[in-house]
Amino acid sequence: MTTPSLPRRIACFLYEAMLLTAVLFVAGAPVVALTLSLPPTLFRPLLWAYWLLVAGGYFTWFWRRGQTLAMKTWHIRLESANGARPSISQAVMRYLLGCLLFPISWGWAIFSADRQYLHDRLAGTRLVSTASRRSEN
Repeated sequence: MTTPSLPRRIACFLYEAMLLTAVLFVAGAPVVALTLSLPPTLFRPLLWAYWLLVAGGYFTWFWRRGQTLAMKTWHIRLESANGARPSISQAVMRYLLGCLLFPISWGWAIFSADRQYLHDRLAGTRLVSTASRRSEN
């Protein structure tokens, strides 16, 4: 299988951001309503931590199955380095490393020979294209 092109991954990333915004909005509404009376110095960090956990659960759940909705739309699949479905630990590791190494990982993908992200390499995963070669061009 081939690595998806960077423009396709950027488009997938933008679509993923829109979907994740909706997920965080829906998941955050009850928490905001319940914790709004807290002082801002406590409310903001708690809300950010909650959002990071929700996003981590969202990505781990779908990556474990190989694709998020955005990845299905853009014909991109996540698999472990040996071609199998990623394990839960690989999905969690990919999420944590992706959060920590975000700009470095994109730069790595631009300049590496296989065009894979650094966080994928470290988590033992890779992105593959599920589109036919004709639709890739």
